[in-house]
Amino acid sequence: MSITPHDERFMAAAIRLSRWHLGRTATNPSVGCLIVRDGVIVGRAVTALSGRPHAETQALAEAGALARGATAYVTLEPCSHHGRTPPCSEALIAYGVARVVISVTDPDPRVSGRGIGMLREAGIEVDAGVLEAEGRQSLAAYLTRQTKNRPYVTLKLAVSADGMIGREGAGQVAITGPEARAQVQALRAETDAILVGIGTAIADDPLLTVRAPGLQSRSPIRIVLDPSLALPLTSKLVETAREVPVIVVASEEASLLESEGGNTPADAAEMESRRAALEAAGVEVVHCNPYHPEVLLPALATRGISSLLVEGGAKTARLFLEAGLVDRIQLYQAPVVIGEGGIESPLDATDIPSGFAHTGTLMFGEDRLDEYERGL
Repeated sequence: MSITPHDERFMAAAIRLSRWHLGRTATNPSVGCLIVRDGVIVGRAVTALSGRPHAETQALAEAGALARGATAYVTLEPCSHHGRTPPCSEALIAYGVARVVISVTDPDPRVSGRGIGMLREAGIEVDAGVLEAEGRQSLAAYLTRQTKNRPYVTLKLAVSADGMIGREGAGQVAITGPEARAQVQALRAETDAILVGIGTAIADDPLLTVRAPGLQSRSPIRIVLDPSLALPLTSKLVETAREVPVIVVASEEASLLESEGGNTPADAAEMESRRAALEAAGVEVVHCNPYHPEVLLPALATRGISSLLVEGGAKTARLFLEAGLVDRIQLYQAPVVIGEGGIESPLDATDIPSGFAHTGTLMFGEDRLDEYERGL
């Protein structure tokens, strides 16, 4: 059976549905599934919070007997292996669906092609690759962790009209307006973790939580690159560490490295004291060279972190850009002028690194958002 606009319409709806639980399904991908019979949706679901149950089993349960002879639209190839739950391919077969339409084939070697094979062996018609580009974008975090053993990294920058991202010694400086800031809150809510350097953590004293109404419970894990454990105990991050997790990435080396704008403790005893104090406040201290993202990112992936938002500052942004470990750039450009004492942005719209494609422009009030992505 050839792919029709009807198929694309339902798959687009399944992809939209899949985004509901981005950043909230642990190590499992957030998958959308629709069960459609005679052009009517009779079951729909997204992967449950914490990753189980899967979308297919929930949507089938909602459809019940109406699933027999229906078409299932799934954003990711149904699983074929026994884990904590039976395979979704078996559930689709048991409910008697006649056809399964898939957006993206699962790169997980336990599944890849096997789910499709199980369905076809059972006499179910399978079509894959429907709206694949859109499906891969919605599954970018999962696909990156599976294929590259690291989180999908988004770099967010807000740049003034004169090319600055802040002002020296001024703490947080509002560059974008309320509409753009609300959009950033939504981005945080669908991301597993957010990362800043110690210079930003000290200068801005940010919370890095989601404060948008209704989304406060979706704050990401907060990560600070802090080689010498200079994060103040009085900082907002430390004071809220028991409410929203904070990970401080400290140097593995015995000799203390100069931190990004922070104060270096005098000796190893003082560093041990700082570590103990941070941990007593609920902060997790991880020893992994903070300025080698090629080492740090796989370590984060082993902790189940599939998506990472890099928010500040200039040194940290350059670190990830120069390592070639940024997958998406969100560049906000605002009419505000910073002037004297400004901190220069590590990039602007005229010097986006090679390999990135411009994928869209949006306006939020007077602020312009340009998004660039690498191919997965």
